[in-house]
Amino acid sequence: MARFGKTNLPRFAVDIFQNEYLAEGAREVNAIVTVTATGGGTAAGVSAQPVNFSDGPDAAVVIMVDCSGSMDYPSTKIRAAREATAAAIDAVRDGVAFAVVAGTHEAKEVYPGSGQLAVSHAGSREEAKQSLRRLTPGGGTAIGTWLSKADQLFLSRRDISIRHGILLTDGRNEHEKPADLQRTLDRVQGHFTADCRGVGTDWEIEELRRISSVLLGTVDIVADPALLADDFRSMMENAMGKEVADVALRVWTPANASVKFVKQVAPAVEDLTARRKDSAPRAGDYPTGSWGDESRDYHVCIEVPAAAVGSEMLAGRISLVVPQPDGTSEVLSQGLVKAVWTDDISASTKISPQVAHYTGQADLANAIQEGMEAHRRGDVDSATSKLGKAVQLAHESGNEDTFRLLAKVVDVVDAKEGTVRFRKNVSEADSMTLETRSTKTVRVKK
Repeated sequence: MARFGKTNLPRFAVDIFQNEYLAEGAREVNAIVTVTATGGGTAAGVSAQPVNFSDGPDAAVVIMVDCSGSMDYPSTKIRAAREATAAAIDAVRDGVAFAVVAGTHEAKEVYPGSGQLAVSHAGSREEAKQSLRRLTPGGGTAIGTWLSKADQLFLSRRDISIRHGILLTDGRNEHEKPADLQRTLDRVQGHFTADCRGVGTDWEIEELRRISSVLLGTVDIVADPALLADDFRSMMENAMGKEVADVALRVWTPANASVKFVKQVAPAVEDLTARRKDSAPRAGDYPTGSWGDESRDYHVCIEVPAAAVGSEMLAGRISLVVPQPDGTSEVLSQGLVKAVWTDDISASTKISPQVAHYTGQADLANAIQEGMEAHRRGDVDSATSKLGKAVQLAHESGNEDTFRLLAKVVDVVDAKEGTVRFRKNVSEADSMTLETRSTKTVRVKK
């Protein structure tokens, strides 16, 4: 297992939360799987142990910076992008391989050049920051070329397992056909993870969300260019905390049972169902990317054969696995999902608090996205209804951050009932921030 900084590996724990009791004839089993990694030897991305340079780098990062002509309007954007990239470079830990790419309608290596990755130390970081003067605006936007360049750089060091990209853009992917971008995403998927940021308000949310989703990263808006440096520094520090690559959630089901869906539900909603790769008879792997010291929640839904009262069965076995050089997988931790059929109505109708909470969080994200789409179509009645539902769900679940974002778009008349009115003259930045962060969730209240 590869990790930054040659620190101790984190320990993984899997906890299952569910109501295992089903009514007679019921077939759907729902469980929240909490995966926690601890004790990896990092805190806030800072290694607790010195790096042994003789071992060579075991992780790599590539920063992709939009340098299209629009980054010069206003010129504060390109200046902020240089400052942000410098801040990210400062946060690259000693011994990590890294590179900087300027993206327009093509991709150019800014540092170190020649299709190589530099190894981070005080001297190379200073050289990299000096090279940022070459980040000058001009040309179009073809994000697929940026991702292809990053992939080439990562593949120049096939011995490195943890690979992470940071991508910044201020506009739409106008100089590349959507099908071309999709082909690039299909090709680089699984090669590296990437966090995406949109600066200003002229970029397309769904476009960046699709990229970050395929590459198992995050997406966010930085409406004010002055805030880019702090955001880049934070992203890089988080990347430096990753210690184990290519972790997968393996779901085994018995004969005649099948997985209906697997979704990450915290810290953000991400549907992994279509990402399944069969790993063994009746077992499939769902990618989760790289891990440091952190905790995430997943909603697993399994369909089982209907059974009579008194019947019990193992509905599923959930394991955390990482690939090994010999083609096998190492199991880091696992938990069990059970099903018990009963005629006790109070037992079979009780919904697990964790399942109910995250079902509501997924509904909240959908309500916001559907509401904002309705508003773009000019359907104010539907938009008001959807965002009213979102306000109600955010209030009920204690998602205070999302509630505050909603309150910048609608006037909340009654949060409990979901009664709202659309605000007049809502800024584009507030609208885009709400929609971009709609998938962020909060955990179940203790």
